[in-house]
Amino acid sequence: MTALTKSTLNPSIEVSIDIDRAPDQVWAYVQDISTHVEWMADAEAIRFLGSQTHGAGTTFECDTKVGPFRLTDVMTVTSWEDAKQMGVRHEGVVTGEGIFTLSPIAGNATRFTWNEDLIFPFWMAGSLGATVAKPVLTAIWRRNLTRLKSRAESL
Repeated sequence: MTALTKSTLNPSIEVSIDIDRAPDQVWAYVQDISTHVEWMADAEAIRFLGSQTHGAGTTFECDTKVGPFRLTDVMTVTSWEDAKQMGVRHEGVVTGEGIFTLSPIAGNATRFTWNEDLIFPFWMAGSLGATVAKPVLTAIWRRNLTRLKSRAESL
């Protein structure tokens, strides 16, 4: 994360869940970005911007809906380590950076952690909007990870 997004004015959001599958098994599902709409309730559609659909440099649009707010988030994959992590930069209305981290834990399981540093535009109340949005987004993303766990464990 950059110094700009790691400020007290734009607080980080971090959620995690333990999944009863090895990191490579969870990664086999998560690496397919097109499937993120299956487990992210706030992601309605994903459209790749070019022929690249995985790995660093992949760019895509994600139609996102949170309550009454709808926006198209443009994302670029900034880092990609198989079975370890995937980072993205948000370039839409809301900007910032996010990362999924997969860590092995006891019992051949995975701790999946989702961290986001988001910057809201002035018309969404800027840092105040980010502060107000934090508990809402945290709750949505916790539910998303519960859905991810269910799907990954059913594979």
